[in-house]
Amino acid sequence: MKEFSIPLLTEQDIDCRVQSVSKAKTGRVGAVLLLYKDARVDMRILDQVFGPGNWQRTHEVINGNLFCNIDIWDDEKKTWVRKQDVGTESNTEKEKGQASDSFKRAGFNVGIGRELYTGPFIYVELADGEFYPERQGQKEVFKCYASTKFKVSKIAYNERREICDLVIVDRNNKVRFNMNGHAPAPQATQSATNGQKAQGGQSTNQQQRTAPQPQNSAQTGGAACPVCGGPISEAERRYSMNKFGREMCRACQKNA
Repeated sequence: MKEFSIPLLTEQDIDCRVQSVSKAKTGRVGAVLLLYKDARVDMRILDQVFGPGNWQRTHEVINGNLFCNIDIWDDEKKTWVRKQDVGTESNTEKEKGQASDSFKRAGFNVGIGRELYTGPFIYVELADGEFYPERQGQKEVFKCYASTKFKVSKIAYNERREICDLVIVDRNNKVRFNMNGHAPAPQATQSATNGQKAQGGQSTNQQQRTAPQPQNSAQTGGAACPVCGGPISEAERRYSMNKFGREMCRACQKNA
């Protein structure tokens, strides 16, 4: 089969979503972010690299799970070459979400967006107006408002197609994460700050400026789990990638 070059994803190709929100021992609330690609990105790159008429997408149910097949035409062998993967259900539209997820996962097998797996652990300290507490039984959890948005403003890769530079900004284009630098602490929203000053107190951001720093490879001697932030060995990372399609430590794999 002719060798094709899959282009690396650009800033416009990547979605940045909140995976989890938690409160640190310091009292600050932060969010773990994950990098995603949209199914439309896969379709555009497949059209661009192979041609609109040289690939096809089909779905099939195997053991109750929805799989996606991406078949690419090999003009030399006069046959279709297939890449396949299974999807997971969406929180909104079950069937559509599962079909879209399986398509994107099959796209990873083709090579589209595979570089996202090399991204760093992304932790963003949240400002007062970006999250809210919610009681679930005896436990207090934190969630982001729908208006809390983040996006990739800069991304670069090394010769091994690994992410070597990454900058994430909020909806006001303020830097919130800098892979190779220091991101400033977020400022409280105007309404939150004014409300606290009216009560004769200071905002949380004025009281505490120190954000909890996620463990990185230099601190732990290995990579960090994108789910919990704990250390993850190379063996755990490879096993998790093969079984779940993303990096997770052993403890998080048990809960997946």
